[in-house]
Amino acid sequence: MLIRKITFAAVLLLSLNGFSQLQIKPSDKSITYMGRVKLAQDSACFYWPGTSAAINFKGSGISASLKSRNEVGYFYAIIDNDAEHAFKFKSDTTKTTVSLASGLSSGNHTLQLYKLSNNTSENIFYGFQIDGKSKINTPNKPLKRKIEFYGNSITAGHGVDVEKGGQDSGKPETFNNYYTYAALTARHYNAQYSCIARSGIGIMVSWFPEIMPEIYDRLNPMDPNSKWDFTQYTPDVVVVNLFQNDSWIVNMPKNEQFISRFGTSKPTDEFTILAYQNFISSIRIKYPNAHIICALGNMDATKAGSKWPNYIKQAVERINDTKIYSLIFPYKNTGAHPNKQEQQMMADDLIGFIDKNIKW
Repeated sequence: MLIRKITFAAVLLLSLNGFSQLQIKPSDKSITYMGRVKLAQDSACFYWPGTSAAINFKGSGISASLKSRNEVGYFYAIIDNDAEHAFKFKSDTTKTTVSLASGLSSGNHTLQLYKLSNNTSENIFYGFQIDGKSKINTPNKPLKRKIEFYGNSITAGHGVDVEKGGQDSGKPETFNNYYTYAALTARHYNAQYSCIARSGIGIMVSWFPEIMPEIYDRLNPMDPNSKWDFTQYTPDVVVVNLFQNDSWIVNMPKNEQFISRFGTSKPTDEFTILAYQNFISSIRIKYPNAHIICALGNMDATKAGSKWPNYIKQAVERINDTKIYSLIFPYKNTGAHPNKQEQQMMADDLIGFIDKNIKW
């Protein structure tokens, strides 16, 4: 499979020379989206990690037109479900057409365009272009199961693509949501997947002004007026993995966000438990029938002696809902964010927990 990158000018030149190309707008019903997407006639905006667009087609090659705002975004292009040979590429602030595959056989093919990046990258998708004797095939039927995750850097995929011995810097190119425990679990169950996650976010306090209770109901996480319609996606299972960042910042009284949220006094145990309880209750209101797993880990908020697992367990006990559970991932006992292997271990734990406790 030959990968190349071409500009809009090159596409136009090829067309003038008789090159056959089928243009597919983002609003075309042949495209299947997963995740929170702002869809218009000529564009679709991806905000959250793990958001994807898929299409079934015939043709000798396929391209996508994109650009990004705020910071560069990174994607996988997965042809014929071959994730092992996925093409990873970036989208910057210039509207560009990226050739995702060429020289394809004459049979049927699939493409999944998958956002790997943090939600600080706003990515605008302008459609697909299919080369050769092309045809759009019928999209797959929607997957029956649905799962949704609310999380921080662990769930977003911070550092998953850091090479062995490399620095866990949080650069956009090191994010890879595809290999997080969240995405791995969704694929295990062949479930639709929605991921509401941002590196550095907390329930009471974050490394930036926004906290999850303020943005969890947004389509565009950076726009307070951009509200998500929860009737568009009703998950069977919700997994919440938050409090890692809170566990650090509550011990940093000089931190700007500590001062903004708490003033001069560290939050009490009761305040902390109630904050978590209130957030989970807000999720329950949105999804009255979902199973909700209140998870924590696998970084140092779950190390021996930490109070944070117990805060979650007490909040769950107080809610007293038979379909709300607590799950504490074991502390990975290594530095930096979880790598692919550690993410897989989390997925194995979560899958085992779901198999034991939930029928869906």
